[in-house]
Amino acid sequence: MSLARLTQLKNEVAACTRCGLCKTRTNVVFGEGNPRARLMFIGEGPGRDEDLLGRPFVGAAGLLLDKMMASIGFNRNTVYIANIVKCRPPGNRDPQPDEAAACIGYLRSQVAIIKPKIIVCLGRISARYILGTDIRITRDRGVWHEVKGFWILPTYHPAALLRNEALKKDAWRDLLAIRAKYDEICSGGANES
Repeated sequence: MSLARLTQLKNEVAACTRCGLCKTRTNVVFGEGNPRARLMFIGEGPGRDEDLLGRPFVGAAGLLLDKMMASIGFNRNTVYIANIVKCRPPGNRDPQPDEAAACIGYLRSQVAIIKPKIIVCLGRISARYILGTDIRITRDRGVWHEVKGFWILPTYHPAALLRNEALKKDAWRDLLAIRAKYDEICSGGANES
């Protein structure tokens, strides 16, 4: 049932013209992974590689995200990965507020269909649109928030870790916290997503 609902939503998003990003996209990047995942990663928006392939996190940051997930026992088949906006902002700029507002309903629908127990906000943009504009990633990363039955953790975006390796130590702590929270609130292991 969740797969059919996600497919229907994906088709709706593919035809979306709610904001100007539809004019410059190559592909809509809807999201991918296990439609019944208990763990969901949310980034800000697609980059060049993602726009070309129509898949989230496939460039250098995506390769790092794959390694990060693997380090705590997860992969793209056991989690779900999505973004705040589904189309690439030109030049990989941050999504504008009107673009995020036009797209956030799609993300909310994805979350409602998938029903993850844990949401990881990758970077400040994701954290601000999910947790509120007063979130600062350097101050608030690694702090759990329980919101409407979801456990939400903001952490650094993998692209930030590529730019500044000094952040990796904190990111590793966050990964361990994600694994611990998963083990605490989800029965079974990573493959029971």
